[in-house]
Amino acid sequence: MSATTVDAPNAHELARFYQGLLGWPTRKEEPDWVEIAPPDGSAGLSFQTEPHFTRPQWPSTPSEQQMMMHLDIEVDDLPSAVETALGLGATLADFQPQDDVRVLYDPAGHPFCLWIRIDSSGA
Repeated sequence: MSATTVDAPNAHELARFYQGLLGWPTRKEEPDWVEIAPPDGSAGLSFQTEPHFTRPQWPSTPSEQQMMMHLDIEVDDLPSAVETALGLGATLADFQPQDDVRVLYDPAGHPFCLWIRIDSSGA
């Protein structure tokens, strides 16, 4: 796999958000397409402008556009990562299902999770 593609009303705006969040450089840029990826060249994210984009609803409801996928991003410091995401234009979801995860919405409305690994060994 080379990338996951995310539809957005404006590919460039959403790519800038995730570049700020992840610190990844641009790999390719076209008028309605942007690819970002980690410097090591592994799989990245692509953003495609979709003129008929509809924001997903999460938690899902039968009558709204449902979330098709979401990104899970592991972080070292959850409060700091949430603060950074909010500063870049994310919004915090009202429903938060777990203490070690924060669900946010990117500027286009896609839900994504920031999470921190909890040591299950008790150490």
